[in-house]
Amino acid sequence: MDNEIGSQLSSCKPASNDVGCPPQNGSVSTIQDSPSHGGSHATLGSHIAHRLVQIGISDVFSVPGDFNLTLLDCIVAEPGLNNIGCCNELNAGYAADGYARARGVGACVVTFTVGGLSILNAIAGAYSENLPVICIVGGPNTNDYGTNRILHHTIGLPDFSQEIRCFQPVTCYQAVINHLDDAHELIDKAISTALKESKPVYISVSCNLPTATHPTFSREPIPFALSPKTSNSKGLEAAVEAAAAFLNKAVKPVMVGGPKLRVAKATEAFVELADASGYALAVMPSAKGLVPEHHPHFIGTYWGAVGTAFCGEIVESADTYLFVGPIFNDYSSVGYSLLLKKEKAIIVQPERVVIANGPAFGCVLMKDFLPALAKKIKKNTTAYENYQRIYIPDGVPLKCEPTEPLKVNILFQHIQKMLSGDGAVIAETGDSWFNCQKLKLPEGCGYEFQMQYGSIGWSVGALLGYAQSVPDKRVIACIGDGSFQVTAQDVSTMMRCEQRSIIFLINNGGYTIEVEIHDGPYNVIKNWNYTGLVDAIHNGEGKCWTKKVYNEKDLTDAIEIATGDKKDCLCFIEVIVHRDDTSKELLEWGSRVSSANSRPPNP
Repeated sequence: MDNEIGSQLSSCKPASNDVGCPPQNGSVSTIQDSPSHGGSHATLGSHIAHRLVQIGISDVFSVPGDFNLTLLDCIVAEPGLNNIGCCNELNAGYAADGYARARGVGACVVTFTVGGLSILNAIAGAYSENLPVICIVGGPNTNDYGTNRILHHTIGLPDFSQEIRCFQPVTCYQAVINHLDDAHELIDKAISTALKESKPVYISVSCNLPTATHPTFSREPIPFALSPKTSNSKGLEAAVEAAAAFLNKAVKPVMVGGPKLRVAKATEAFVELADASGYALAVMPSAKGLVPEHHPHFIGTYWGAVGTAFCGEIVESADTYLFVGPIFNDYSSVGYSLLLKKEKAIIVQPERVVIANGPAFGCVLMKDFLPALAKKIKKNTTAYENYQRIYIPDGVPLKCEPTEPLKVNILFQHIQKMLSGDGAVIAETGDSWFNCQKLKLPEGCGYEFQMQYGSIGWSVGALLGYAQSVPDKRVIACIGDGSFQVTAQDVSTMMRCEQRSIIFLINNGGYTIEVEIHDGPYNVIKNWNYTGLVDAIHNGEGKCWTKKVYNEKDLTDAIEIATGDKKDCLCFIEVIVHRDDTSKELLEWGSRVSSANSRPPNP
């Protein structure tokens, strides 16, 4: 890890629909140039703002504080940037996370320590999900460094390193800018490291420097660019030959896409291999949305006992499986219960290929390896043919009377009908993980959730950022009541930004996912009047529509209005369901995770 010390309503509207990357890959593929920036009055703050525009950012999520105000002035003054003020730092970080998922990179600005430590949890989540987020913190005045002074917004010690030490484990690079001479170098190093590593970075800027000029800023800046990574040609050739030999002797091989397809920028290469191989094609739960579900050989989500029906049986009965970009943790493995054997697997990571128990090939890029393998592979449709033999279409939920209490499976049956290529889905941590996994995504429909970190409340801020980054899509968010209580405030910011997402607030009175792992009185929460809360936040300003639904008739009426008369509004639909109305997958997953959590200590 590197470490170098050194508004108005309309302001939220995206300046342009152009982005620096295709949303399906979530990567910066085009470095943009912005209007002329050079001249004798160019400052550190304007240079930072200009660099953000060049890498494809048009919206910055912030919370003002006295240490970052002059920096925010520079961001507001940059024609290519919108400053979006958030209600708290945690949501600003989550918004930058959501923005980075669609735009390829995100940015947030907060103040020293009280802001930095508040946003830290969101930055940790972005780190776990391999998202490049530029976290900029307004820092102390340069004259206060080394003076033994105690500053406000600190823990009362004359040591200004507390914040950076907290950020070190959850960022891939940290820069403290308290001198102008090396500021240009540190900024470019931080931004380029974030993009190359696909991880967050931390930049602290002394509060008296954003308006300062320096010769490195005053000349016409050279457009930002990254040197492309390349594979070791000999290693690539050897890896392809070994993998092809391993796969071509298999009887019924399968391939499974994982979440690191995003960081490897290899989604298209993965599909190319799927087309060439004819293998049955599945995704891990955290990769949903990265692989086209309309592919003719797609068989669903591989999530062990709680995945798509018949998918697990095909994957685990295969004699060879090709996992591309996987992350195997206790959640994705359903409490370490997957029935996989290492000697049958090829594991392809962004820069490494491992075949069974060996050999392993380093310095081989996934995006180079997959197309090269596609040219060497023999077509084998056996596993997919087996899937077709055993497949039985999904059952239909029991029909209920239009006025009887609404069931969750009926809710998601109607959400399925709402999906299109012009939309996207955000799934909150909880039972929405499992219900949304079962949604069949049309071509072009986005999908995001936070599987690795699983921080409840993530979806509110992430929805704000994701929707801001793809203004042409209408985003549907499925959020539990417990999670919503953590981060509800930034529904306000969605209204200010004139977003038109649809939020389904699932009110079942508690932390349902925790109930199924280990129940207790702490999983019951105080019920809110959620539609009343959103109405109070709305306060007659902006476009917002709310509805509380109790049964299927209420739901269908609400959906008709949300997609019709209120299609240009932020729509908030509170769905009242029974506390014990959960997916069968959560029941199974919860018991297995509980078993994994309760293993006794080794003797």
